[in-house]
This record gives sequence, C-alpha cells and structure tokens, in this order.
Amino acid sequence: MIRLNRETDYGIGILTLMAQAPDARFNAGSLAETRGLPQPIVSKILKHLARRGVLVSYRGAKGGYGLARRPEEISIAEVITVLEGPIALTDCIEEGQDACQYGSNCQTSGVWNHINNVVLQALSDITLAEMTGADGTGIQGQAHTLEFTGVRHVREH
Repeated sequence: MIRLNRETDYGIGILTLMAQAPDARFNAGSLAETRGLPQPIVSKILKHLARRGVLVSYRGAKGGYGLARRPEEISIAEVITVLEGPIALTDCIEEGQDACQYGSNCQTSGVWNHINNVVLQALSDITLAEMTGADGTGIQGQAHTLEFTGVRHVREH
C-alpha cells in the first residue's frame, strides 16, 4: 500500500484549513484545537512548512503563520515533497537502477518511472484551493486519471 505519513496527512489538513482564509494569521494552538491534533505536532509541522517556504512566520503579539502564496499556487505535490521528501514509488525512481540488486536485468523500471511521473503530475495538478473548494469547483466532479490512497516516502540518505 502506498500511504502518506501521519504528519503529512495532518499538514495537508492544516493547510486546507488555512487556505479557507488565505490572508489570515494562525497560531499553532488554535489550529491544533480546530483540527483536534496535539499542539506540539502542529507546531512542528508549521515550523517545517515555514522553513521550506510554504508558510510565512510572523513574530510578535499578532504573530503566527500565514500562507506564503495563494492557495491556487500551492500544489499537494509540493506539500508532500516538503513534508516527506521526493515522491518516489520505487527505489529505482530516486536512486536509479543501481538501487536494486536486479536493476541491470529489470524490465519494469522504465514503466515505474512513467507511473511515478503520472502520479507526480496528478498531485501537482491539485492545489490547496481545490482541496478546500475555495476556487469554486473543489475536487468533486473533476475527472482525474488516477485514484490512490497516498504516497510512499523514500527517505534521503
């Protein structure tokens, strides 16, 4: 099974909530309470997203976090890559045919590369605005060529 890790799932949920009010500032406590998540996990996710340019961090009494760009400009592929690393369905996608002991005789790595590109494109085509329905269309009713339950993370070494 291909699956997002819990923090990525939480992160997308947090960002979807933030995308509903893209000009607002949010703090970890209120986001944690609204989403029903532990505040330390929300704080960790927010800091990571800010370090990678998805969020902007504001200091001071009216501080908090806000989206760095409009929800229409932030793709789900970007969020997954920020929180999990490169989207790679098999080891040979990220590391090449030498990642596998059978790589020199593999007949499927090219096909896996194509499949990975299709998944990456599908995730790139879905934005936070679509996740929230903020663009007026939402994800309902749109024809997407792939249906899957998540993405496996291949950790960088």
